[in-house]
Amino acid sequence: MTRTIVLASNNSGKLKEFNALLAPLGFDVRPQGEFNVPEAEEPHPTFVENALAKARHAARLTGLPALADDSGVCANALGGAPGVYSARYAGEPKSDARNNAKLVAELAAHADKSAYYYCVLVYVRHADDPQPLIAEGRWDGEIVADPRGAGGFGYDPHFLLPAFGKTAAELSAEDKNRISHRGLALRALVEKLR
Repeated sequence: MTRTIVLASNNSGKLKEFNALLAPLGFDVRPQGEFNVPEAEEPHPTFVENALAKARHAARLTGLPALADDSGVCANALGGAPGVYSARYAGEPKSDARNNAKLVAELAAHADKSAYYYCVLVYVRHADDPQPLIAEGRWDGEIVADPRGAGGFGYDPHFLLPAFGKTAAELSAEDKNRISHRGLALRALVEKLR
């Protein structure tokens, strides 16, 4: 029996990634837009609070179990910024190019360029689920001034993985999904769902 889960997002890349790992467990992940669910507010200072708010919002409006993620890049020299503000770091409208330019500029005066991508996934069985499943993943690297690679999105062209000698944007989609913050969090969630 297939169980439908609403994804508190309309991101086609995330949808494909989640379905690939959850379909074998009998889950069919559908985007919230399919149910006319508008984007939830994300007013919280932490990834976990925002992910929980998004999951509860989608579950409340659909009556279905919901899955949400909140993720971003955190630079150690900047006290974890941009963090939960990663998508809108340089203001509205959202712009990867402006976000990257701001991050590179703010790190220019710091010797420490280390950073990490962080992802929290939250699964709720219903809107008022008292025991949401929470999984997290962290992917360490460093920010480089010059962008490299055409893959990925967001900060990927500036996120260098020293062990690979490549930025996240230079990895194949398969390699990225296997080792990324979201991939790690999703595999941890799959273990909890089993």
